[in-house]
Amino acid sequence: MDQKEQKVKEPRQKEKVEASIIRMAGRDINGEYNITRGLMQIKGIGHNMANIMAIRYKEKYGIDISTKIGTLSDKQLNDLEGIIKEPLKYNIPKFLANRNKDLETGEDMHVVGTDLIVKTRFDIDTGIKLQSWVGSRHQYGQKARGQRTRNTGRTGATIGVIKKSAQPAQAPAKKPE
Repeated sequence: MDQKEQKVKEPRQKEKVEASIIRMAGRDINGEYNITRGLMQIKGIGHNMANIMAIRYKEKYGIDISTKIGTLSDKQLNDLEGIIKEPLKYNIPKFLANRNKDLETGEDMHVVGTDLIVKTRFDIDTGIKLQSWVGSRHQYGQKARGQRTRNTGRTGATIGVIKKSAQPAQAPAKKPE
């Protein structure tokens, strides 16, 4: 009995969250999330990018990755937003950037939020104007990345297709005399 009583753990101390919602990169983020999870809420930042950003943030500013994002001060949030805006300056690998060799500037960059939406729309419009394969697929509302289209991606009132063997036999056409 004595050993069991010694093994009873004390309840974990919860960090006091100062702000319940944080505004970062044009997005409201729950203050209860840790840094990595909070970064993932921003459009254009996935799991791998959020993880490497949090690691670089820890290396540069010494703040632990598991820290709740609501406990960070305004200066710390501005430092984190600096990494979000220009991640390649903080030794984040180029292959994680979502715009390698941009069409306009020719440089590698990572865009997030509404900038990502605008750039993507611009790329689609450029492909349509140039009449590239992908652009023409976008223009006609078809799948653009090599997916199969026999079963999915149908538009209109088409419900299904009947195989030739299941169709009722038609009478042969009469020959004119």
